[in-house]
Amino acid sequence: MYKNLLRASVSTLIAAGAAFTTPALLAADGAAAKPPLKVAFVYVSPVGTAGWTYQHNMGRLAMESKLGAAVQTTYVENVAEGPDSERVMRDLAGQGYQLIFATSFGYLEPALKVAQEFPKVAFEHMGGHKTAANVNSYNARFYEGRYLAGYLAGRMSKTGVTGYVAGFPIPEVIQGINAYTLGMRAANPKAQVKVTWLNTWFDPAKERDAALALLGQGADTLTHHSGSTAIPQLAEEKGVMLLGYQSDMRHIAPTAQLTSVTHVWGERYTQVAQAVAAGRWKPQPYWAGLRQGVIKMAPLAKTVPADVEHQFRERERAIAMGKLHPFGGKLVDQDGRVRQSGGSMADAGIARMDFFVQGVVGSLPKP
Repeated sequence: MYKNLLRASVSTLIAAGAAFTTPALLAADGAAAKPPLKVAFVYVSPVGTAGWTYQHNMGRLAMESKLGAAVQTTYVENVAEGPDSERVMRDLAGQGYQLIFATSFGYLEPALKVAQEFPKVAFEHMGGHKTAANVNSYNARFYEGRYLAGYLAGRMSKTGVTGYVAGFPIPEVIQGINAYTLGMRAANPKAQVKVTWLNTWFDPAKERDAALALLGQGADTLTHHSGSTAIPQLAEEKGVMLLGYQSDMRHIAPTAQLTSVTHVWGERYTQVAQAVAAGRWKPQPYWAGLRQGVIKMAPLAKTVPADVEHQFRERERAIAMGKLHPFGGKLVDQDGRVRQSGGSMADAGIARMDFFVQGVVGSLPKP
């Protein structure tokens, strides 16, 4: 068994290779009863008390609470992208798990490979861009919350500089950096967002060092796209403002956090499990944001003035209603090239975003 923590809500076991629908068993009173749907989650970092994996695990727990004995869940945490994730997913499928959530971008190719070997298992991959007969992709419009966080930073920052610690230069992360910058510049046209790449999703020491370096470059606000709580802890320690990400970080940075872009997966995970159990699951890509409640902004700090909060809420409502698009209007990149002259960027363009907008200080690695 894994050294990683494995947790199951009930102990009923079923044979490997089960179909998307769960076969009926004979209950004690002679009535037909379905065994629980076996659902597994694969996490790239420890669950911890906040962050990317923590939010996915909260979604798992919400699904358990909603569906009760109809599901049996387990998870494997701290699974590296690549061969390790392939091994873990293959083992879970072999144990009879009928639905597997692969919750990190780098799990895509391993999930596709294992899915071919287990055609009756449904795979849901977080953040991917490919589907297959039994592999679906799902994602959140994190950039909507990032735009709002950037706007708040632009109104509150005295130096006009945010330090942004980022994991890998994938489109999802680039979207967030650009949306944050556009939001910050909507409040302060001269604002700068200084970016440092980690080339990892989870490394508390490296995250802290990167943020310290950015503070030395004039940043008085910090944000991040990484998996630990190191940067919220540092912001609280150094007395700088935090725009949190993934979880509400108030229990870690009670005075530093202005707000946080939180991820809420419980309803989505419940719906997917219900679809698999009912035999109506199909690989239909899912991308949701503020309107659907997958993205929620944490409460604003008491230090935010009333007029700033009012303008923040107006923009939040406008995005949720589709009246304000973070990537709307003229978009100019770092080199002065016009990437969009007007209108709103289509999903296809957002999904493959590979440039920085004006105001970002940093570079994208060459392919």
